Amino acid sequence: MSIIPTYTPPDFTAPKLLHAPAVRTASAPRQGVAPDNFHGTSNHPEYLHIGGGRWLLVAESRMDAVLVLRGETVEAVEARRLRKGDRVVVGRTEDGEEGIYVHPDGFAQAGAAGHEKFSFRSRDTRETPFSRSYDQLYRILRHDREQGHIVWVLGPAVAFDKDSRDAMQGIIEAGYCHALLAGNALATHDLEAAQFGTGLGQDIYTQALMPHGHYNHLEIINRVREYGSIAAAVAALKLHDGIICACEKKGVPYVLAGSIRDDGPLPEVITDVCLAQDAMRVHARKATTVIAVATQLHAIAFGNMVPGYKVLESGDVRPVFFYIIDMTEFSADKLANRGSAQAVAILTNAQDFMVNLWHNLHGESA
Repeated sequence: MSIIPTYTPPDFTAPKLLHAPAVRTASAPRQGVAPDNFHGTSNHPEYLHIGGGRWLLVAESRMDAVLVLRGETVEAVEARRLRKGDRVVVGRTEDGEEGIYVHPDGFAQAGAAGHEKFSFRSRDTRETPFSRSYDQLYRILRHDREQGHIVWVLGPAVAFDKDSRDAMQGIIEAGYCHALLAGNALATHDLEAAQFGTGLGQDIYTQALMPHGHYNHLEIINRVREYGSIAAAVAALKLHDGIICACEKKGVPYVLAGSIRDDGPLPEVITDVCLAQDAMRVHARKATTVIAVATQLHAIAFGNMVPGYKVLESGDVRPVFFYIIDMTEFSADKLANRGSAQAVAILTNAQDFMVNLWHNLHGESA
């Protein structure tokens, strides 16, 4: 069986859809303002009836956007990006009554067995075995390395350990990363490790505190700022290992979104949250698989930008896989509660996950 589930579109001959009215629109009253009764999107496939039995699937959707009709095409747009006069879809029902149909079951497996009314261990916890999740992820990554767009969302914990940092470097160099999203901390501490062998002043292998090591991350930020860019600093300082160096070497784009507590920050860090969201959204539109490791806020933020499906150039529809790696259920539950219900949790620490993943992929990287 293919690792990519087959998509089953709605039955538009069903009476409720066959006789559905055409969707209605209203003009955006001003820049960045939606009209009353605007329709807010989910991350499920959504269809609009534009009349005559023609239903449009919304491509490149996301949570909490609005839909703008442009002729016979539809675009999911953040409300802040609306232009005065845009034809915004209105209606709050989602079962065809107003020409809007949300289709959450398109990837349901035919003939799947139903659940008992009562069962044990019905949700993932730290006791859950994740062997099957790992095996599926290995297969997905091997498929999407050549036929997809794999986006990693990383917290600094990945750079604090030598083995996990080496593993991520190998994953990037082997082509299993098409874009990297992170904050100032991940890049800073990865570059700190490349220059000093430390993460927040600790040796990244022994965890021994180095003399005056607490200056190291500030020192590397200062040096990068002096050279004007990460790329210039990597060349001038002759840095050659780690996550950011691998991205530079392989031409993998990275988006660093800032936060209020950032030191420095590094020159490439985007400190305007709207601009950061726009830069991340570029990769949300392309993503076919997302792996978020030890970063709650970035995982939730990007999860809300990523639809649960992607429309391919062929017109086929496939799921967007989303994995969240954390030591507790909290981050996974929080992501699901924010609407990204398709997220699969693997509850373990970042180092074990990265090393396990790379050891399995390494034999297939050539």
